[in-house]
Amino acid sequence: MPSSFFGLHVAATGLNAAQASINTTANNISNVNTDGYSRQEVGRVAAAAQRCFTSYGSIGTGVEVTKVTQVRDIYYDEKYWNNNAKLGLHEKTLYYMQQIEDYYADDVKVSGFTTLYTKMFNGLENVKKNAGDASVRNEFISGARELMDFFNSTGISMQDLQSSINDEIKTCVDTINSVSQKVALLNKQINIIEMEGGMANELRDERSRLIDEVSQLIPIEAVEYEVLNSNYEDQKTGATRFEVRFNGNLLVENYNYNTLSVVTRDKKANQTDIDGLYDVKWDFSGAVIDFTSNAIDGEMRAMFQVRDGNDEENLKGKVTSTDSSKITISNPTITDIDKMNMPNEGTILVNSTYYNYSDFKVTTDDQGKITSYVFSLDKPLTSDERTGIMGKGLTVGKTVNYKGIPYYMGQMNEFLRSFTREFNDIEKTGVDGYGNKMGSFFVAYDAFAQKELDGSDNIKNATFGSQGNTYYRMTCLNARVNKASQADPNLFATTTDFTRGESANDLVDSLANLENGVKLFRGGSGSAFLQCIYADITVDTQENQVFTNSYTSIKNAIAQQRMSVSGVDEDDEAMDLIKFQNAYQLAAKCISTLTAMYDQLILNTGT
Repeated sequence: MPSSFFGLHVAATGLNAAQASINTTANNISNVNTDGYSRQEVGRVAAAAQRCFTSYGSIGTGVEVTKVTQVRDIYYDEKYWNNNAKLGLHEKTLYYMQQIEDYYADDVKVSGFTTLYTKMFNGLENVKKNAGDASVRNEFISGARELMDFFNSTGISMQDLQSSINDEIKTCVDTINSVSQKVALLNKQINIIEMEGGMANELRDERSRLIDEVSQLIPIEAVEYEVLNSNYEDQKTGATRFEVRFNGNLLVENYNYNTLSVVTRDKKANQTDIDGLYDVKWDFSGAVIDFTSNAIDGEMRAMFQVRDGNDEENLKGKVTSTDSSKITISNPTITDIDKMNMPNEGTILVNSTYYNYSDFKVTTDDQGKITSYVFSLDKPLTSDERTGIMGKGLTVGKTVNYKGIPYYMGQMNEFLRSFTREFNDIEKTGVDGYGNKMGSFFVAYDAFAQKELDGSDNIKNATFGSQGNTYYRMTCLNARVNKASQADPNLFATTTDFTRGESANDLVDSLANLENGVKLFRGGSGSAFLQCIYADITVDTQENQVFTNSYTSIKNAIAQQRMSVSGVDEDDEAMDLIKFQNAYQLAAKCISTLTAMYDQLILNTGT
């Protein structure tokens, strides 16, 4: 049977429960603007009834506070993380594509390709009118230099962007590792608290915030399991096991975590790549992660696809013969020297194995089309390797299905090789102002050998190497007007017959026809170059803009759904505060009433 003072105990439980609810509500209100905070609520249940062995059987013993828990729905968290990775991919790609778009700008503020290309041919028209005037020749040569400088500066800007992305990749890897370590530490702290019967709500909020952060970089899957007593399977220990997976591998495994690291490539994947590009690997296995895979979203994929994207236009072929140190392929996908984009030394993939090559040679037919490539390997092949790769498909560098920096630099290279070869071939039929046979007006500068390459090697029915004097050596980084013509405008040929005098201009019409009358790039004239490039950039930029807007809207919708569950609403909390205040006052009133009754019973009864 309850004691005479049992009512005080019951009222006290109500007082304590109301006090806990008020404190929790105050904490919610204090964190209404705290990033990542989840609303908390007090769990209350009726206390176990006490048997009285009377006709009414038992009597209530008040209210019991079970725990203070965060209000959160993992379903919305998972939707948020999945969408965040997709948003990160398109948002970051859009950011880079807008920069690339700026490099090709041509307007009143910036003189781009079309302006400079037109200016050069306008200068050529002036040469036609007055070929004997050195100042007019200088004006044209200056315009030609400006056009080459445009390609040079654009190429350098592309490489600077590639370097910037490369550095950002390393920073993101460091961020992922740091977040993984923090999550593992939080897992341990959460379990220490919750195994003692508490609730680590604030630590759980911090862990979720970290997962939000990393989900924009890489797609992740986070799962939490309750740990049961091994001796009593129905009994919970209070501990949990929290795992985070990326690309099928464990990034965080409860108290442990796996790290990523960057590894510098030994060889370039594309001709115009900068040195020292990073790949990312798992430290525990050494496996390199293919961040350009369609199975991966997030900012990391955006960085890799813009940095390495070649629109799958890298060289491929079929291995037809081998010896101890060479691999020959036929049926190559690149048969035009203008489109050659492989580095002079790089990496080939055949039969799931990578091999480094130090040089290559090509063989051409009577039209100058490439029929085969021969790669000289850094290390000799074993007999088993030679047998294993025969007839297999071979790929040079990396195949990336996106129009990134290597693609646009390759397009510039293709245009330059086609345009300068056509221009030089016409010039070579003429003589300069001193009656000497004209050489190449446009050349490629070999900075290592400190010499100009005029592309004079024969490429028809020939075999030539990657270090030969061919137009393969000309890129947007090294194209220029030959130094002699810059110093002396009379070295520019305008005629095929020196006896016609210095004002002869019979070559100029053929040169001027290159502006719009000859197919130089993608089946169109040279003047259409910028239009083609802008079409590529615009399509990708607009596509990423559309996806960015779409996923941003989805993110906002999911965030609102999360907030409707986990967020702190000031009006709701104010109502709860009044409700719990009234409950507190009622419990206090019970105590006050019971105190008065006990005073009467103890002090005044029997007097």
